[in-house]
Formats: sequence, structure tokens, C-alpha cells
Amino acid sequence: MMGPFVTRDGSGWMPEYLSAIDGTTCIGCGRCFKVCSREVMHLYGIDDSGEILGICDGQDDDFDGELNRMIMVVDHGGRCIGCGACARVCPKNCQTHVAADKVAA
Repeated sequence: MMGPFVTRDGSGWMPEYLSAIDGTTCIGCGRCFKVCSREVMHLYGIDDSGEILGICDGQDDDFDGELNRMIMVVDHGGRCIGCGACARVCPKNCQTHVAADKVAA
């Protein structure tokens, strides 16, 4: 069955858009961010209770000593083009992707 999307050679293709990253599984390695050309996700700091403290911009972020660890957060999901590069490099398989034909317009 051919979907509404095709590659340049006419082959059927269904993009799968990044919709979420499981913060309990994510190790904040940054591999997905490095391969994403669209800046769909960013590294955020979280505290001991799991509350998100804010985006980590590399400027010695310790959030007044409250930083426990860092995780990736999908903060610009609409930018995703569904290429799947992030899923291929994630060592923890903590991402959720939704097929383009299942995404509400």
C-alpha cells in the first residue's frame, strides 16, 4: 500500500515524526540532538524530584546546585521532518514517533 508520501524515485515512504522523549529513560547523551538538523529537541536540566529546571545552554548550568541530571525534551516538535535519524542513534530507545498519517492536522 502506497502512502501519501513518496521519495524522489517514486517509492512509498511514511515519515514518522518525533512526538516525545521518555525522561525516565533518556540519559541526556545528546546523540539525537547532534544528528537533528531541525533543532526539534534540546537538553534540559532536571532536579532530584524530576522537575525540569530549564534549558542547558552550556554556560556552566547548575541551576543553583539543584541540577541532578540532563535529559532531552521535544520543545519544537513541529519542526520534525520525520527522517528518523534521532531514533537510529538513540542508545536507550526512549523516543516516541508517530506516523504522518496518524498526526492530527
